[in-house]
Amino acid sequence: MTEPVTEELLDLTLTVNGVPRHAKAPARRLLSDFLRHDLQLTGTHVGCEHGVCGACTVLVDGQPMRSCLMFAITAQAHEITTVEGLGTIDSMGPVQQAFTECHGLQCGFCTPGFLTTITAYLEDHPHPTSDEAREAISGNLCRCTGYQNIVKSVLRAAEIKAEIRAEIRAELAAGTTAEVDGA
Repeated sequence: MTEPVTEELLDLTLTVNGVPRHAKAPARRLLSDFLRHDLQLTGTHVGCEHGVCGACTVLVDGQPMRSCLMFAITAQAHEITTVEGLGTIDSMGPVQQAFTECHGLQCGFCTPGFLTTITAYLEDHPHPTSDEAREAISGNLCRCTGYQNIVKSVLRAAEIKAEIRAEIRAELAAGTTAEVDGA
């Protein structure tokens, strides 16, 4: 009788949603499986397992990546953001808020991939047009909607982010004035 082959576990150190993590994983463990099964972050969904649908999209150092196509070990020393890291229990992130306001989801299975993709897109494109928003989400599939409310969500998220930036600028300006007046 042959002994069962056990796969070697590799040490993995990475940051997930702002928290340093240390774990062990087999060399061939996919990042999507590592996040879902090892770290219990089940917001990252696995749809096609071929990198086509985008449901498993996470941010790796701020860039959208298909976690079903990456081995977990390739995330070594990188910063991973999952849908759970886009907001908090008490406060949704801007893209999450926009999806809620604009009814940008139906069954919700594809939503985590859209949220992470759009979050990254808006960092580099703060004022998208409708056509640009459509192009930005073109790599993510939704089988429930006609995408119109998702496009509206992208545009609304851009507005929300602009409002937040304006509030921060106003607070900074008020703080600067108060410091000058108090000096």
